[in-house]
Amino acid sequence: MAESAATADHYKAAAAKAAIELVKPGMRLGLGTGSTAYHFVEEVGARVRDGLKVICVPTSEATHAHAKSLNIPLTTLDDTPQLDLTVDGADEIDDQLRLIKGGGGALLREKIVATASERMVVIADDSKVSKTLGSHPLPIEVVRFGLKATMHLIEALAAEAGCEGDIRLRPGNGDLPFVTDQGNLIVDCAFPRIAEPEVLAFALTRVPGVVEHGLFLGLCDMAIVGGARGVNVLRHPGA
Repeated sequence: MAESAATADHYKAAAAKAAIELVKPGMRLGLGTGSTAYHFVEEVGARVRDGLKVICVPTSEATHAHAKSLNIPLTTLDDTPQLDLTVDGADEIDDQLRLIKGGGGALLREKIVATASERMVVIADDSKVSKTLGSHPLPIEVVRFGLKATMHLIEALAAEAGCEGDIRLRPGNGDLPFVTDQGNLIVDCAFPRIAEPEVLAFALTRVPGVVEHGLFLGLCDMAIVGGARGVNVLRHPGA
């Protein structure tokens, strides 16, 4: 592992250690997906071994397998439709706690779980914080049928919303595309600057082939960010 990657991983772990302090006995937790959320799942597993009583909903098959290997009690949103807290990572965070998520391909389940939670807390290393969203490609989950037509409409409506850039189908293994846990595809949109995320989000809801997009707006209550100066907590301006 390169030194910079090792350092970022250390920051992610520090953020996860801070986030575990928010977890109280009896909580219903949403467990995020990705390299940062992995550390939080490890922290939950350690607390469960020490006797913490919680029940958790994973946001992906990968997180489900990870949590199960740590003997974390699991449930589903069908059995537990309301959660107390979801802790997840993010690909990008702006100063209003608007997020880009979906780099790991689990954005649909992540958004469903976050929306079912009373609070969503994001954990990240400080490289994920941006003044304006756009440094990370925006993932959009789409159905297979009419893929080219869907991509063309995404391009056209995004341009109307002030966002232009390369739009590509996410590759998977070999010549196959990446497939989500729901059996859908993902297109990644390299929009260098998303000046008005709410406008773009509304535009994307007008595309019939779009299942969900990776703009998480109004969902994140707090971000715990690890960096060289320790852990910093970000809250909404004026909160």
